[in-house]
Amino acid sequence: MNENQKREEFTHCWLEAEPSVSAYVFASISSFHDAEDVVQRIAQELARRFDEYDLNRPFVAWALWIAKSRVIDFYRAEDRTRVVFSDELLGQLADTIAAQADGRSGRREALEACLDELPPMSRRLLDLRYVEELSAEETAREIGSTGGSVRVLLSRVRTALASCIERRIAMENA
Repeated sequence: MNENQKREEFTHCWLEAEPSVSAYVFASISSFHDAEDVVQRIAQELARRFDEYDLNRPFVAWALWIAKSRVIDFYRAEDRTRVVFSDELLGQLADTIAAQADGRSGRREALEACLDELPPMSRRLLDLRYVEELSAEETAREIGSTGGSVRVLLSRVRTALASCIERRIAMENA
């Protein structure tokens, strides 16, 4: 396999595995930005070590094995004094995500499509709350509203997203 073919094969494998790796990392690391950084480091390591990957085995399992190590490294590097998850629990989480990998990509695609359909203000609320990790009160100050109003609006947006996702998945399965 030449270098171009290796790159193409890696890209294909990574695009299939990325939703599962991201789910694992985001479930293991509470800070959105830290989790994003770890996912990027995992992708870089997978690309660098792709020659070690056995093409006869599931890529997602190999990627999650490396992801587990990088999550553990993250907590070591952060010099965390408290243990957030045990190695055993991280392994069980990786196994569960690997088993559910096929269904997850369909849900993610539906979520992305539904997010694109949201009105700009709803999308802004989600970004402030979940990407920038602002509290309801901080989000309210950003948009000139009250914390209670933001909580109600976020609840409505989450409900609308859930309904949209279920509709899209039902249409896909029909």
